[in-house]
Amino acid sequence: MQSFRTEIENPLVERDIIELEKKIRLFREGRIDEERFRSLRLARGVYGQRQQGVQMIRIKLPYGKVTGDQLIRISDVSDEYSTGKLHITTRQDIQIHYVSLDRTPELWADLEKDDVTLREACGNTVRNVTASETAGIDPNEPFDVSPYAHAVFQFFLRNPVCQEMGRKFKISFSSSDEDSALSYIHDLGFIPKIKDGKRGFKVMLGGGLGSQPRHADVLYEFLEEEYLIPVTESVLRIFDRHGERAKRLKARMKFLVKDIGLDKFIQLIEEEKRALSCQSYAIDIKSLTTEVELAKNPAPKVSIQDLETYHSWKQQNVFKQKQSNLFAIGIKVRLGDFSTEKARKLANLVKTYAANEIRLTLRQNILVRHVKEDDLPFFYQELKSLGFADLGYNSSLDITACPGTDTCNLGIASSTGLAVALEEVLNKEYPQYVANKDITIKISGCMNACGQHNMAHIGFQGMSIRTKDKKVAPAVQVLLGGGVLGNGKGRFADKVIKLPAKRGPQALRELLDDFALNAFDNEDFLSYYDRLGEKYFYNLLVSLSDVDNLEDDDFIDWGNTRRYIQAVGIGECAGVVIDLVATLILEAKEKLDLATESFEDEKWSDAIYNTYTSFINGTKALLTAENISTNSQASIIAKFDEVFVESGKLILSTDFKSLVYQIQNNEPTKEFAQNYAEDAAAFFETIEKFRTKELSHAE
Repeated sequence: MQSFRTEIENPLVERDIIELEKKIRLFREGRIDEERFRSLRLARGVYGQRQQGVQMIRIKLPYGKVTGDQLIRISDVSDEYSTGKLHITTRQDIQIHYVSLDRTPELWADLEKDDVTLREACGNTVRNVTASETAGIDPNEPFDVSPYAHAVFQFFLRNPVCQEMGRKFKISFSSSDEDSALSYIHDLGFIPKIKDGKRGFKVMLGGGLGSQPRHADVLYEFLEEEYLIPVTESVLRIFDRHGERAKRLKARMKFLVKDIGLDKFIQLIEEEKRALSCQSYAIDIKSLTTEVELAKNPAPKVSIQDLETYHSWKQQNVFKQKQSNLFAIGIKVRLGDFSTEKARKLANLVKTYAANEIRLTLRQNILVRHVKEDDLPFFYQELKSLGFADLGYNSSLDITACPGTDTCNLGIASSTGLAVALEEVLNKEYPQYVANKDITIKISGCMNACGQHNMAHIGFQGMSIRTKDKKVAPAVQVLLGGGVLGNGKGRFADKVIKLPAKRGPQALRELLDDFALNAFDNEDFLSYYDRLGEKYFYNLLVSLSDVDNLEDDDFIDWGNTRRYIQAVGIGECAGVVIDLVATLILEAKEKLDLATESFEDEKWSDAIYNTYTSFINGTKALLTAENISTNSQASIIAKFDEVFVESGKLILSTDFKSLVYQIQNNEPTKEFAQNYAEDAAAFFETIEKFRTKELSHAE
């Protein structure tokens, strides 16, 4: 395990990997508990899967950008540590499965050789920053958002502000008003705008899916580009301090915004300004917006035999870029799954004949960029040989589905198995939908909506269903009427009816047949749905919901051969962790050590925030010892004053609130960072004496 240390040039990365290795060893030795270890490994992209003893590894790929070399590196890692298969997520990550925990540090080190990270791919952190896959080539974009997405990724990676939040935090950048990056379902969503010749963004706040979807609010109609980073930092600080931590289902930004209101939230943003690491931040747009560097190798000339299919492919899967004479090619990747063998061949293709870049898409596909028009026949031939030229990119046949019960702990029913069955129905019985881009179909294996089912025109959510004699069968809830409306607006689907899962294909047939029969000329699906109403569709499908006539096959889920058993594990979607007192005090001291390191590196803001977090962890430790529960950092601070300071149990020079909230009232200077750390050290000396005294009395 030592060899990787000499091969990593970035000391921060090296320290991360060594820390993961160390914590794995401590966990194996029983010196840190499973819950605390889970929190650490999740923030390093290591996620427990449904199968015991193996891990899912999530590889963080900002805005889905991948070079050919990076794709080859990821393929090599998958072959060495996993099963030779890659999975594209709806957040533009790549996941690999069935990895041994003990090998994850070595795996991470291998990835970093081509600047690929696992850091903060999971856990209570800022997740992968997503963006429209067409960013930079979209003819309708005001400007390329890629540099801005990259800047946000870089600024907040390892940033102490967002390491231990109550839940995950998701950010997106759309390339245009079409809003293909779905700003309205994100904690923060950005849509590019130009006002009076100046770049900026429409900012959406507090959206989300899950069991209680919420449409994001408009935080700013226009935010100048230089305030992108400061506003994001303010929002993260507020979420970290005021966000729910005890009740996991209420621990997302959408609930905080709903509870305190948009006006109060804007007020809190203003109150954070003084403490921010920067008041404005210039984005380096030149680094990612240089001229496209095309490969100098001319593609071989080829003769296409199946011209009709080729022209259909060009019409459906090929898109003209805003750059003259360049095209992008959409690759439909069924359920986001493809082999490392195909990945390597694709990587070599784009390295040799394009611009050495692909983008992974939010619909689990691949977009090859910067292909010369004359080279399209050659690319078609090569992609076809890989099985990457199937028609239907971003069409109704392009069904989105999460892994469901294949690997996810929270999966209730098979989403991938149902997706395969629905695609088969569409291909065989409704071939006209291969070119239809107006109806989206999405499937999730549970209510968490990783497959985005509740924003689809036609959605399916995995569930279970019981018969009168209490037999359990796999089921789906059918949702209708969701969709993206553009410019930060969208709609969520209605929960129409619950059916046995094996009747999902028939439900799709009923819906498409009725749409063909009863929709007006040129009427889109959402208008048709709104005109007829939810009750109409309930009545259309109600005959399929009867559970008194189930057959043996109905008790076997899609893609399975054995009888269905409802088995839901413990989810690891950034769940709140149960902290032990000693562990919290230890972690508080670790934060103080990080504060010292940041101070020595002259990173005053980072030093201050690490000190603040040490205050919080130390305080929570004492409250935990008293069996006092808290649901946010703000409540921790208030409770500590009430229980320890006002009661006289602890004597401080001032109340704790005034002590810790110095962070809000001071600019991040060297002098304040030093004074704040000295205050923290004195505070810890006080609470450790108190803790020692309490333990001696207990004995």
